[in-house]
Amino acid sequence: MDRMESTKNNEISFKELIDTIKEWCNYLFSKWKIIILAGIIGGSLGFTYAFLKKPIYTASLTFALEDEKAGGGIGGALGLASSFGLDLGGSGGGIFTGSNLSELFKSRSMVEKTLLSPVNFDGKKISLAEMYIQNNNWRELWNKNQKLVTIQFLPNTDTKNFSRAQDSILGVIYGSLLKTDLVVGQKDKKISIITVDVSSKNELFAKYFCEELAKQVGKFYVETKSKKARMNMSILEKQVDSIRRELNSAITGVAIANDNTFNLNPALNVRRSPSVRRQVDVQANTAILTELVKQSELAKVTLRKETPLIQVIDRPILPLAKERVGKIKGFIVGGVLIAFFTICFLVVRRILKLL
Repeated sequence: MDRMESTKNNEISFKELIDTIKEWCNYLFSKWKIIILAGIIGGSLGFTYAFLKKPIYTASLTFALEDEKAGGGIGGALGLASSFGLDLGGSGGGIFTGSNLSELFKSRSMVEKTLLSPVNFDGKKISLAEMYIQNNNWRELWNKNQKLVTIQFLPNTDTKNFSRAQDSILGVIYGSLLKTDLVVGQKDKKISIITVDVSSKNELFAKYFCEELAKQVGKFYVETKSKKARMNMSILEKQVDSIRRELNSAITGVAIANDNTFNLNPALNVRRSPSVRRQVDVQANTAILTELVKQSELAKVTLRKETPLIQVIDRPILPLAKERVGKIKGFIVGGVLIAFFTICFLVVRRILKLL
């Protein structure tokens, strides 16, 4: 008996559900003029947006890193050098591997150096920061503010001399670029190929910024990776020059001492001691110079190995790939969205009336 009543209640509930759905459909159908009008208005807005919105250009640059590690014969040579108390540089710079290198591209230091790099735009040599400001029409707003009228971002300017306002503006540009316009990463973590994508409404800015950012990061990367080896090579070269001067001085001293003891009485050997001391100096300096020259040449080999090779694979080529909203797509999307929100509004309003 209970099962029959439960089945009957379920049948009634299902029937009521069907009736409710029909009632809502009839209600919305009765408002078809409003819904269609809203869809037309939304479509018009979407079409206008697609017509007025500027296309977004994307500049892509890919490059590979070749970082040769010390090993084999060079490793033995480095061990020999260390036995003489000389550090010719090791395989440093491990922080610039994998995702760390990608983050270097996004660092504020690298982006600011790129923004202050010079470019030729409209026949003038300006910085990329000025080009960004012109693209976004910021100057028109700054003309109304006396504190911002005189602000300029000249090419190759040291940021240490910037005012608080200039640092703030660069910070805003950096945040905007990092948020939506700059994408850096590896498509495959097993492959050491970095891809840099820069998006902008200005095609030339996207291309210039992408190329200059890769240049600045590459320069910093190479200098940092090979810094230790270059320092050691410089020290060795100075030592070689110093010992060579001492050796030349000792050779001259031997000649002078020999001239002073020419036809000297063999019984007066004490007069020959300056010449003997100078000859010892010559022999010692010759041995030291020979070893330093070897170490200097080894340091040059190490520097070549520690200097990584950055090979650009693909550069951004004009015309760049652009992304824009199609007019038909804008009309359809705008119409559907506004029609959907209109239906939601009508449903909510009717529910509030029924309560």
